[in-house]
Amino acid sequence: MSLRSSDPNYYAHQYNGTSTGQRKIRILDSTLREGEQHPGVSFTIKQRIQIAWMLDSFGVDQIEISPVVSPDHAEATKTIIKQGLRADIVAHTRAIKSDVDIAIDCGATWVATYMGISDIHLSAKLRITREEAKIRALEVVDYIKSHGLKSRFTMEDASRTEPDFLIEMCKEVSNRGIERISIPDTVGIMRPQGMFTLVKMVRDSIDSSKTSLDVHCHNDVGLALANALAGCDAGADQIHTTIDGFGERTGIPSLAETAVALMLIYRSNNDLRLHMLKDLSRTISEYTGLLTPESKPIVGDSAYKHKAGTHLAAILRNPAAYEIIEPKTVGNRRKIVFGELAGKNGAAYLLSLLGLETGQHEAETLAKGLKELRLGDILELYLDERLERKILNDAPMKVKPKE
Repeated sequence: MSLRSSDPNYYAHQYNGTSTGQRKIRILDSTLREGEQHPGVSFTIKQRIQIAWMLDSFGVDQIEISPVVSPDHAEATKTIIKQGLRADIVAHTRAIKSDVDIAIDCGATWVATYMGISDIHLSAKLRITREEAKIRALEVVDYIKSHGLKSRFTMEDASRTEPDFLIEMCKEVSNRGIERISIPDTVGIMRPQGMFTLVKMVRDSIDSSKTSLDVHCHNDVGLALANALAGCDAGADQIHTTIDGFGERTGIPSLAETAVALMLIYRSNNDLRLHMLKDLSRTISEYTGLLTPESKPIVGDSAYKHKAGTHLAAILRNPAAYEIIEPKTVGNRRKIVFGELAGKNGAAYLLSLLGLETGQHEAETLAKGLKELRLGDILELYLDERLERKILNDAPMKVKPKE
């Protein structure tokens, strides 16, 4: 069997211009920092430690937490750092020396400091001039590097910052040895082409062999992941996520959607345990009391739910007709829905499961009856391995012709 016929996504990969073995795009998960900025979300120390363990097991590259928020956050940061996890634990602070001291006291080896550098942030939040902002930022950068720490500097509100000033700031911190610079779309104002242009401008202005770029994109109009991926197309190599996309206002890219996009669509060389995605989402939902929307991509209960008659007929023959990745790969389950949209093939399958005749007359009669009931969805079934075997053995995808 040729590659083209064995991979239903073959032509999509051709259009996307991706091939096996693409460069690795890293993931920083900020559930323990950005996620806790979501209204109503607050974790206990034990929950933070558990989340960190799960994220590390899943395979993210960095885990961000802010020890300066409260003594509980500092204690959690200290404990997580002591766990010896594979992922870097990044202590998030303001561009203030006293914040950096707290990170150092926690045993941090990575510090991420940030400063709003757009004119509106400088005037409305910090109330300082561009020159004062530059002086303050560089003093903190020098302080961080004097302590031998690895660091990321976040140019907050970069997408609304005057380009020359943004480039100047990025050059200055890069020249002082900062390992990573984060380019955020803080209010979600960018479109993908704009994010590409922004990141490429920064990348072309610094020594990318010394300083790498992150993208931190907000989802105010639903473009966070698209913008983040566009930023990576332009040269960034790390995306910030949270589990289920929680965060300030409408949040940032979801870990599940980002991970699957990177491994399936971008073919990034990540070592991620995708089967944990549903459990990660379920855990966060339990800890926060916020339900995962049914329509949430990858981890939602409807992500692999098939209802329309033509969809059911195809799914019962080959799930790849309407699924780009198997549900068990991401820890989810396939579900089929019977109701007024089931059609005669769906009706025949339901009759088969019930051990009844699956002739054309019976299937058409049941399909008609389901429509006339006008009750919408009547029955949902998980299509587990046992039922999948039954499909292969009985093949009730085609109604039997009338005798």
